Amino acid sequence: MMQTVRRLSFIMLWLLAAVGAACGLVWGASAAGVIKPLVVISGSMEPGIMTGDLIIDTRVSADALNVGDVISVPSDLTGDLVTHRIEAIEPDGHGGFMVTMKGDNNAFSDALDYAVSGDVWQPSLQLSGWGTAIMRMTTPAVALPLLVGLLGLLGLTMLTPNADRPAPKLAVA
Repeated sequence: MMQTVRRLSFIMLWLLAAVGAACGLVWGASAAGVIKPLVVISGSMEPGIMTGDLIIDTRVSADALNVGDVISVPSDLTGDLVTHRIEAIEPDGHGGFMVTMKGDNNAFSDALDYAVSGDVWQPSLQLSGWGTAIMRMTTPAVALPLLVGLLGLLGLTMLTPNADRPAPKLAVA
């Protein structure tokens, strides 16, 4: 029985290690500016992009933008990123563009136009419901019990002897 518990503990630890490695890769790519993971917090783009989805944005050149593209740009009102669809795009005369955007589920265009130049963020991957899961897992009410469970799994793997390996012999002098 203890061998089964120990093996299951090892399997869980390896699975959790794989999840940790994946999180580390995402963090590294995000810190390097290669991707920007965003949790969708409003229904303005429903039904295409739902509240609670996780979108992974990558950089695209502002020169390559077209009407109908969905992009994520900072709002001058809130400073937060807004992910909406481009309704109109016009050169601003300074090498950039003025972009009018609107959420697919909104009746009206956004209150202000957005000045864009260089690179902007554009969703390239959408993971349904993952944003909600991530937000819940990072709350203390969930994260602390997960940490205690992880430590328990680690303890199980260390406390039960491995029947496949003989016990070490003590040298007596």
